[in-house]
Amino acid sequence: MTPAARVQAAIEVLDRVIEAARSEGAPADRIIADWARSNRYAGSKDRRAVRALVYGAVRVCGEVPASGRAAMLRLAESDAALRDCFDGSQYGPALLAGDEPVAAAGAVPAWLVEALAASGLEAAEQASLMDRAPLDVRVNTLKADRATIALPEPGEALEAPQALRFPSGTAVEQWSAYNDGLIEVQDHGSQLACLAAAVQPGETVIDLCAGAGGKTLALAAAMENRGTLLACDTDKRRLGNLPPRAARAGAGIVEPLLLDPGRELDALAAYQGKADCVLIDAPCSGTGTWRRKPEAKWRLTPERLERYARVQDSLLDIAAQLVQPGGRLVFVTCSPLDAEGSDRFAAFLARHPQWYADPLQLPLGRARGEGVRLSPFHDGTDGFFIARAVLPC
Repeated sequence: MTPAARVQAAIEVLDRVIEAARSEGAPADRIIADWARSNRYAGSKDRRAVRALVYGAVRVCGEVPASGRAAMLRLAESDAALRDCFDGSQYGPALLAGDEPVAAAGAVPAWLVEALAASGLEAAEQASLMDRAPLDVRVNTLKADRATIALPEPGEALEAPQALRFPSGTAVEQWSAYNDGLIEVQDHGSQLACLAAAVQPGETVIDLCAGAGGKTLALAAAMENRGTLLACDTDKRRLGNLPPRAARAGAGIVEPLLLDPGRELDALAAYQGKADCVLIDAPCSGTGTWRRKPEAKWRLTPERLERYARVQDSLLDIAAQLVQPGGRLVFVTCSPLDAEGSDRFAAFLARHPQWYADPLQLPLGRARGEGVRLSPFHDGTDGFFIARAVLPC
């Protein structure tokens, strides 16, 4: 494909991404994959180039653009070579017209600029949410150790005790260490969130929103495969991905439990007042993960943010009924917004005055309310809010 043809292909993909954002359709990575399957003539370099153009355009447009062409013209504002591709050549974009609309520049939509600023994130920190993320892995201590593991490429040792960082795009899934369960892909911030749980061998631990189990596997390793580890979720498809991952990791104590939304405590009746630790990796806006899914900024609305907050409040209240005296709960959201972080934790403590906040001592992060916030700008991680509460004996 010529450079101009790549630009035109990216414009067409962007049109689909924009429409999907407006209609709650497929995520950008799936749309790009569908395009690649439908255009077999595009080689691997072409596919990488189109992908880079699509995500590059998404990252520089704050509001949802009027069209893929308007988004690409915004990206071309800072790239003369890209602008030259609008030459009317065969398979390329049509010639530029003098009064063409160009998408507005920005990191995030205007309402989110205000919400993030109210949560203490200035412009530079907001912009960092659109950076390209590195690739972090966790060495699985059930099978290996960071100090001795041999990998095809040397990784950068990070503050979490088993964390290594590689450049974005490193094909770790093709390494034997990954296939044999010696390493798991996991953002450094997520690994630090698991440290906050401070789980010990022999404890009873509940991962209340386990999803596909990334944090569950980290907890199993910290527990040295001793104790009870319940992995719960209401999403059957996501939870179904956990057993093969646990088997690969050698995490034999993981017990998946599918929950019925709105009736979670029915399935958890046997564990009420029995858990040493409950981890609540709550559903949220995912604002802190936008480095990997930048188009998600166009899908979030104030109404959706309010719905997430209600779900988070409910999960905290459920967790409080599962913890035994002397036990703890850990609240985590992958968002820097106070509305689904420090505000939710403060509201929990107000509803449950018998609980008290337990200050965290993490190697990264800044205090936010009664917890800690991690950010791409300050910490090089995804954006997280992490807090821990204890129920006195």
